[in-house]
Formats: sequence, C-alpha cells, structure tokens
Amino acid sequence: MVRHFGNTNAAPKLNGSMADNGCGKFADINDAALSSLRKLGISHLWLTGILEQASATAYPERPADDPLLLKGKAGSPYAIRDYFDVSPDYAIDPSKRLEEFKALLVRIKKHKLKAIIDFVPNHVARSYSSDIRPELSFGKNDDTGKFFDPDNNFFYLGELHPGEGAPLKLPSNQGPVPYEPESTFGRVTGNNALTWSPSIHDWYETIKLNYGHDFTVGPPREDLHSLPEPGAAPQDTPDTWRKMDAILSYWQEMGVDGFRVDMAHMIPMAYWGWQVERARKRDPRVFFMAEAYDSDPTKLTDGNVLDELLDAGFDAVYDDPTYSTIKATVEGQQWANDIDDASNCFVDRFHQSLRYAENHDEVRLASKGNWAASGMAIGKPVSAIIYGLGKGPIMIYSGQETGEPADGAEGFSGDDGRSSIFDYGCLPSLVPWASKHLYREAGLSPEQKELRQFYAKLLKTCSQPAFTKGDFYGLNHANRDNIHYGRIDGEPVSGHWLYSFMRRDELSDQAFLVVANLNPRETLPDVSIQIPDNAISWLSRKHLNKKTLTFRDTLGGQQKWKVATKSLSSEGLPVGNLAAMSALYLKIK
Repeated sequence: MVRHFGNTNAAPKLNGSMADNGCGKFADINDAALSSLRKLGISHLWLTGILEQASATAYPERPADDPLLLKGKAGSPYAIRDYFDVSPDYAIDPSKRLEEFKALLVRIKKHKLKAIIDFVPNHVARSYSSDIRPELSFGKNDDTGKFFDPDNNFFYLGELHPGEGAPLKLPSNQGPVPYEPESTFGRVTGNNALTWSPSIHDWYETIKLNYGHDFTVGPPREDLHSLPEPGAAPQDTPDTWRKMDAILSYWQEMGVDGFRVDMAHMIPMAYWGWQVERARKRDPRVFFMAEAYDSDPTKLTDGNVLDELLDAGFDAVYDDPTYSTIKATVEGQQWANDIDDASNCFVDRFHQSLRYAENHDEVRLASKGNWAASGMAIGKPVSAIIYGLGKGPIMIYSGQETGEPADGAEGFSGDDGRSSIFDYGCLPSLVPWASKHLYREAGLSPEQKELRQFYAKLLKTCSQPAFTKGDFYGLNHANRDNIHYGRIDGEPVSGHWLYSFMRRDELSDQAFLVVANLNPRETLPDVSIQIPDNAISWLSRKHLNKKTLTFRDTLGGQQKWKVATKSLSSEGLPVGNLAAMSALYLKIK
C-alpha cells in the first residue's frame, strides 16, 4: 500500500489528516526500494489502492467527499471515485499525479519487476464521476425507475425494499442521515444490501455495479437473460462490460502488467471469459489474480469459484481455505492434519492458487489479539507451509517481513490487528528500513533482520523447480500413528501441530522435505518423520535405489542428516527436538 510504504512519520495521530500523519508517495518507491525488494525475491509489485478514491482530503481540482461517504479520513481504497485516475495523495505535485505514476512504472520495469494494480469490478464510490473520461462515467444514462435493466450500470431501490423509502440514509455517529444526491432514488449498496438504510457494517460508501444480470436470482440463468459469450462484439454486450473493458485497456496501454481483481466471485463468470480474452488480445502476458471465496453466498456460480475463474482465464485465485485452516490450527480450533483437505493440494488445479499469510484484509501475523499472540516468529512456520504447498504465486504483504504488529487504533477500524486501509498512517516496523528512503536493514532490530533474511531465503528456495514446477506428497496421513510425529499431551493420534510434505520436480531431479511446527509455545520432542517406501519411489527410482539419502536445511540452519533409505519407512528421519514456531526446508540428495 503506497500510503504506508514510504511514510516515515512514526508518530501519527488518531483519526489524523494527511497533513497530520503524512502519506507515502509514488516517488518513495525509488531505485533503492526496488533494488532491495528485488533482492528479497520479489518479482511483481501489487500497488494497492492507487486508483482515485473517495477521500476527506481536498485538492484545487477535486473537493473533499461528503463525510457520509467515508470510512476514515483517507477513505476506502475500494471506493473508487475515478477509474481512469490515481489518488493525488501519492503525488509530490498532485496536478501531475499520472505523470508521477507513469515514472514509477518506468522504474519498476528498469528493475525487471512487473506492476499489478487493483481492479474493483463489483462496486464504485457513491461519488463516482470520471474527470479523465467523463463520457464513461457510470449511471449517466440509467433508468432509475427500474430495479434492474440489462443496460443500467446500477441497481435501483424500490418501494418494496426495506428502510422507509427515499431518501437514501447513510450511517453516521448521529444515526441514519439522508444522503442528498440520492433523495429521489436509491442505489443498491456494494455488498448487495437491498435497503434504503445500509448499516455501518455494510459497504455503504459504495454502489453495486450491474453486469446485465439480476444478482437477486442467484447465478445467471439462460431463461432470464442470456449473457454474451467470449468473442462477442462490444456493441453486443451490456454497457457496464464495455466501460470496464475501456478501463482495463487504459491501464494496459499505460504499462500496467496485471490486475488483482477484488471480489471476483460476485461478477458473472460469462463477463470474465469475455473480458480476460479481450485483455489478452492486447497483451498475451497480462496477469489476472482473483480475490474470491467459494464459501461466500454472494458468488454468482453454482460451481467452485477456483475452477470457474481459472476456466475464465485467470492465472491465480486466492487460497482462503488453507490460510483459514492454518490460522485456526495456531489458535487451537483445528489440527495440522486438516490442511490436506483444506488446501486440496492433491488436485492439479490447486497449484494455481494464490497463497498468502497476510494481506490488507487479514490480521497481521504479529498482532497481539490473533495467531495466539505468538509475535512475529509465527510467520516462519505459517509461511513455510503456505508458500511451499503449490506451484502458483505467493504473496508477501509489506511489513510482514519486518514483523508489523499493527498495534493500536488508527481511526475508523479501531484496534483490530490490521494495518488500516481507511486512515492516514504508517507501518512502524517498516520505518527504520525506509528511513530517509534508503531502504536498508541497518536500522532494524536483530529480530527483524533475522526475520527478513528468513523470508529472503524462503522466497529464494520457493523459486526453485521443485516448488515452481514440481508435485506434492503429503506426509501427515502416513504419520498419524507415529508417536514420534510431534504428539504431546496424550493426544490419540499425531498431526496436531506438525505438518510435513515433500515437493519434487522429476525433470531436474530436485526434491525437498518441508517440516513445520505450528505450536506457538512448545517444542515438539524427539520428532521422527516416517517416509513410506512409495513416497521414496515417488521421489524417483534413483532415490529408491540409493542406500542412503541426505537431508540438508536451506533456510539458514546447519542441520544435516544422512539416513539409510530402507529405514525411513519404519524408523523415520530423526529430526530431534523441533522448536516452537520453526520450519525446515530440507533438500534431499
């Protein structure tokens, strides 16, 4: 998040303005920063929340938004005010904000990195109006007397919808307040809230967009309103489709390499098949990653969203089930054994999942009220598992590598364990690294340096063929009855805190054993990992015929084991004591 990344004001005020608390700039992502990130192991930068958003900060060419439309002084970066512009907050000279953004794109490419920005297709700010392309503003030609029309950009509230009717009333500290621009009609809120009085828990600052399908009937149905197929001419598609295609084309022409799509499952899958195909005709290498949740009842498909979005052409889709299961394991509600079913990593398509241990929507690993209050070190086993499971992209959120705890309230969100996306602030853990915009580890604490170096080693290892091209073999099932597989406290089976798996690439003959202890407090004593004969055979016939195998850690430890191959299925690999919150990436030779 640009607002946080380069902001070195380490003493922000609660609910402070940009003048009070400072704000990162495009220029702060300078050559030193990009060089440091490249050395860390980064290949793509997702520049979060750069599109012009509703905000309390005024500029000569752009007044501040109505406070009723704002969550926090900075406003939600997902309440887009102009899809063809960037936030003036991030420019040294706000009148030249697009030029400064273009200069950043040039710097990113100079360092052989790629740039990804947000695409927020489901909703826009209630104040949306494009200054750059006013003819493509949403809602200008809508029939506001209809709840749904295929060529309307929005959905409009009627007499039967709850909330006492017009005017639309938005939440405030004084209770619901009439919103004057929607005094004669009301538009459906971004999270599908069909009410004239959305609550503070709704996405009340946004309006739901219409893709030619009435979302209230569930997934698209041919008998109600058929949607165009991929390859359809633009004039044969709903108006919202054409406007969104113009938006993506605009950013592609500017040099953006890809898009992180917000809540992609809330959009008809037919649109994605059409849109991704058109974007790829402009640039065959354009990268599409989807935030999507199969468990969300708002999804517009009867199928699994991972399958549906991959079929539509996406490169990667969020792996929320694995993240949620590992978090629940650390916090005591689930077992490491549950990861196999959650991640479904035995299925090839899982390997196109986008995996993360933190992002702007989720709590920080080091936050006091989450992850069993384990501190920054819990990121090691969590990330070791998540990043090593599949072949798809892996994401590290700015501040994760320095143990950002997100302590204290910044404004709208309160003290919720997240780095607020609604308020002007900084990442205190990152400030010493970003000091004077030199981006050096010298200012970090010894613990932070060690953590950042751990992530560098982890990312480097995960870029090797066993992980980017190889297959997966889980070992927890084979060790359920192994009493030396991390079993403590009289547990009836093993696999509560310990998770292990192998990855191997047949072409390069490269293989790894990953071992992680998710227990935030206890060392697992005298660990031994049984590796069945068929697992050794799976590594390769060459391994099976060797009398001994060597296991050497690549994450910085000096551990090395040389073990008789025939003993691995019965006696196992004698790892010994495995410290709390630790992980091993053992290269097998």
